[in-house]
Amino acid sequence: MTDIELGMAWKIVVRTVWVGPVAVAAAWALRGPVGAWSAAVGVAIVVGNFLLSGWVLSRALRISPGVYHAAALFGFLLRLGLIAAAMFAVAAVADVDKHAMGIAAVGSYLVLLTLEAVAMTKSTEREPEWSN
Repeated sequence: MTDIELGMAWKIVVRTVWVGPVAVAAAWALRGPVGAWSAAVGVAIVVGNFLLSGWVLSRALRISPGVYHAAALFGFLLRLGLIAAAMFAVAAVADVDKHAMGIAAVGSYLVLLTLEAVAMTKSTEREPEWSN
């Protein structure tokens, strides 16, 4: 059994190579070095969220389709809470620009999801694993 969800998460993470530097550069230009550092932290939190999502969904599917569906619905809500908690924790212990971190996290999350959706609809892969 292949871990399709984890594979998709890795593909999203690979796209961060293009999205992350743009977010950091924009934050540097608008908010300075602290903004750039904060944007990098925000993007890193999003990357961790996608990897956690892929891992949880892959494990849940091995248990049963019902557990998979529950993990997809409630896991999404839980992971959004974890993103917020991680951002609050970082802001409590480090000197970060909260606005830059938040905008970079939300922006990179939406851009990465959009890029994945476009890739799946355009079928950039000749034979996606899940189509068999």
